[in-house]
Amino acid sequence: FLDKAAYISTRDIDDQKKGIYTPWRLCPVTQVEEVKCILRLLPIWLCTIIYSVVFTQMASLFVEQGAAMKVIVLNFRIPPASMSSFDILSVALFIFLYRRILDPLVSRLRKKNSRGLTELQRIGIGLIIAILAMVSAGIVECYRLKYANKDCIHCEGSSSLSIFWQVPQYAFIGASEVFMYVGQLEFFNAQTPDGLKSFGSALCMTSISLGNYVSSLLVTMVMKISTEDHMPGWIPGNLNKGHLDRFYFLLAGLTTIDLVVYIACARWYKCIKLEGRGDENDDERGSFNKV
Repeated sequence: FLDKAAYISTRDIDDQKKGIYTPWRLCPVTQVEEVKCILRLLPIWLCTIIYSVVFTQMASLFVEQGAAMKVIVLNFRIPPASMSSFDILSVALFIFLYRRILDPLVSRLRKKNSRGLTELQRIGIGLIIAILAMVSAGIVECYRLKYANKDCIHCEGSSSLSIFWQVPQYAFIGASEVFMYVGQLEFFNAQTPDGLKSFGSALCMTSISLGNYVSSLLVTMVMKISTEDHMPGWIPGNLNKGHLDRFYFLLAGLTTIDLVVYIACARWYKCIKLEGRGDENDDERGSFNKV
């Protein structure tokens, strides 16, 4: 359909003879192909938004959950927001493990390919780890509620469960960042034409920003539905009277569905061979067929 934009009709020939050029009627083939490249990226891009929703929880609900846990350790008060340092440590650790161990190992196991995991495969692994992060957060919340004081007023530090039980969910988020965000950025930059390089980076940033909006929308919808019949809802001001664990498991379910859709899109997608970068993308074609 888009090829019609570059089709030269009789009217276009007459206009050219008269010295009339209308870019809205006739486009260069290069522009048409660039638009095709961008449109083919959109299904993959849409599948990354749900991951950004999961990532957003680290700076919002994870902090609220941590504040309702035991934050006094050896007479020191651990600020709930400071637990994100384990995310940073996890990113540093998994970058080292990926570059030094996993990537060389995958390269040796492959017979015809000297490269490690492709960008599409890394994005898929990032989604899988994000699911584990939400499941871990949900399990921790179940135990937090088990040891919580239901009648607390402010809910801060109302559970006897230590805040350090949150470390696994922060570590999973950090590990998923290594695979998702790095793979996503490399993929979009590699698959956008040279004239649209900034657009590839913009897709990554847009995915993160939309994830924040979708997260807010999801919380609003969940609270509206779960507060019917005068119920406190899943995420009330006092978390001990809610079910934050159900929200985490909901996110795990949504991410699982997103993973299935992503795998279908990744198997359908065939990477383009841009001039000067064809060799780098040869083995990307049908990469999920090898998984």
